[in-house]
Amino acid sequence: MQESVILVADDDEHTVELVSLYLRRAGYSVEIAFDGEETLRKVRETRPALVVLDIMMPGPDGLQICRKIGGRNGVPILLLTARTSDIDKIAGLRLGADDYITKPFNPDELVARVDAVMRRARANHEVRSKQLQLGHLIMDLDRREANVRGQAISLTPKEFDLLATFAHFPNVVLDRDRLLDLAWGTSFYAFRTVDVHVARLRDKLKGSGVRIETVWGTGYRLEEEV
Repeated sequence: MQESVILVADDDEHTVELVSLYLRRAGYSVEIAFDGEETLRKVRETRPALVVLDIMMPGPDGLQICRKIGGRNGVPILLLTARTSDIDKIAGLRLGADDYITKPFNPDELVARVDAVMRRARANHEVRSKQLQLGHLIMDLDRREANVRGQAISLTPKEFDLLATFAHFPNVVLDRDRLLDLAWGTSFYAFRTVDVHVARLRDKLKGSGVRIETVWGTGYRLEEEV
């Protein structure tokens, strides 16, 4: 990894030019990308020290890219977001982003945040919790394993992704669109896909101390049983 290389990924040319200018002034080398596919390719080719990543990207969007490249052993990410919804910011952080800044932003503040993320990455080597625990359910995100009271639960890859998504947002109502985006990485599938996987998870979560509640007209919520 080249520690001084920052990848700036945004479909707005003015934003890319502004961020690149200030990062270069701060002593960083800069690569740029204008869509999700190009971002993923540049990550593979240049192995940047950090990605400044817009959430609203054509192709795979920022949240989908976070899932692919972020996380404990991934690339540090600073999200750029024009969205005001807290759920998008929280989703980005929980999917692997290290920090975010809301547009419009002060370029000097952005550089300061990049510096801070870089320092944390060097000092802590992206130390993050490997486990999620709710009730008697424990999920090891690195090993992609789940168990209840010490007994392993057999989950398909998508069941694991969906359950991990719920576990990242306990007591938060998630609609089917958001679940498809976070767990499948696309909204291409029909809502029935979510419903089928939820039904399977409910059966496998019996005795776990957690349950997936249906919030009629909205979506689903994972909560601990009283």
